[in-house]
Amino acid sequence: MSAKIKTAFVLGTWFGSGKAPFASGTFGSLAALPFAWGLMFFGGWPLLLCATVAVYFVGVRAAKIIMDETHTEDPGMIVIDEVAGMWTTLLVTPLDPFSYMFAFAFFRIFDIVKPWPVGWADTKLKNATGVMLDDIFAGLYGLICMLLLLRFMPAGGWTALAG
Repeated sequence: MSAKIKTAFVLGTWFGSGKAPFASGTFGSLAALPFAWGLMFFGGWPLLLCATVAVYFVGVRAAKIIMDETHTEDPGMIVIDEVAGMWTTLLVTPLDPFSYMFAFAFFRIFDIVKPWPVGWADTKLKNATGVMLDDIFAGLYGLICMLLLLRFMPAGGWTALAG
């Protein structure tokens, strides 16, 4: 196996998280969280946005290689798309565990339920772009939900809700 193919499999499976025996998309989304946390901690949303764009384009290339190698339309092991989608939702998410928990839940719901245009990209674009784009759309839905949640959060944030 060439270095290019090995690299595509490492990145496409997001360092092996896509090889989970079940719910690979969930494992890929979970594996995206610590990377996003670090990017947000060191550079805020601009760094996370740049990383998301880079991961999207790397993901299209990696997905194409994996699809060609496995002769599969959308192998479940490809989870770099979940990384890009999860990071899209996290662009507006504060660095706290409760916010990350809600962002994760919102993204996973939209990635699983697949409202339009998520489902459209998933079913109509039968290529590496479609593999990546449906998760970007799900991430945008998650981002909107996070914006709404944060907009209507009482003063004092999560502690105000608990008290």
